[in-house]
Amino acid sequence: MRKGVRNWGPPLLLVSPTILILGIFVYGLIAANIQVSTTNRHSLSPQSEFVGLENYLALLSEDRFLHSLFNLVVFTVVFIAGTMLFGFIWAWMLDKGVNAEGMFRSVFLFPMAISFVASGVVWRWLLNSAEGDRASGLNRIFETLGLGFLQNAWWNEPIWGMAAIAMPAIWQLSGYVMALFLAGFRGIPQELREAARMDGASEWKLYRFVVFPQLSPIALSALIIVSHMSLKVFDLIMSVTGSIYQTEVPATYMWVTLTSNDYAKSATIATILLLLASLFIIPYLIQTWRSEKADR
Repeated sequence: MRKGVRNWGPPLLLVSPTILILGIFVYGLIAANIQVSTTNRHSLSPQSEFVGLENYLALLSEDRFLHSLFNLVVFTVVFIAGTMLFGFIWAWMLDKGVNAEGMFRSVFLFPMAISFVASGVVWRWLLNSAEGDRASGLNRIFETLGLGFLQNAWWNEPIWGMAAIAMPAIWQLSGYVMALFLAGFRGIPQELREAARMDGASEWKLYRFVVFPQLSPIALSALIIVSHMSLKVFDLIMSVTGSIYQTEVPATYMWVTLTSNDYAKSATIATILLLLASLFIIPYLIQTWRSEKADR
């Protein structure tokens, strides 16, 4: 017994502060948030009653929240497609071999070093919706180049304005996805490619049957990372458009309800966002666990 304590006691003592902090400030606060979401605390008054799933049912039937979910879906689809596409293309080009590769890597990764708030201020000017003589930002550039037909309302577009909001996020995080794919490309043994070419494989078959299967874990990791980041988008939207109905997503709507002292509704939105993020993360964790188990 004493020998067993000596074996697992020091490691447990070492990680116990981390476990305690996570238990209180992460899982404890999540539990507290869920508890508030099941009450009728819609004001500063601490008095509240248990109402079960009433807040969830009301929120899921509310037009404003459904509108924010639609905006989030549009943003997420465009954001994921853009970052995965540009990230893969840039990584493929660098893997093919280019002069000054280090410079290009720095250029592609530099936007990631900028906060969403700082880049959002710049993109707010670039995505100004004024056209004609009053145009600025991208619309002014198009006007100067004689491409006035490309001018548009950007985020003021009623339906697809969220696709314009995704542009700054794509610009900022494509370099990160590029770094993941580039590491995947460089991790493929050169012998595999040479063996495939000796067997008469075309360049397309080489990528289809050798390269792409090797990159699938990288692609899945990148997909999970950018997906859960898109669900939490807040500071970029607040920097570009502010808290307005047209570009509202669940995170910004949660901020509006919280500053309006509607704690139950804001807690409900936060819980739904947590569940949405879990839809991406939990399957990934299960797949990773199964892969590690199969490799043993």
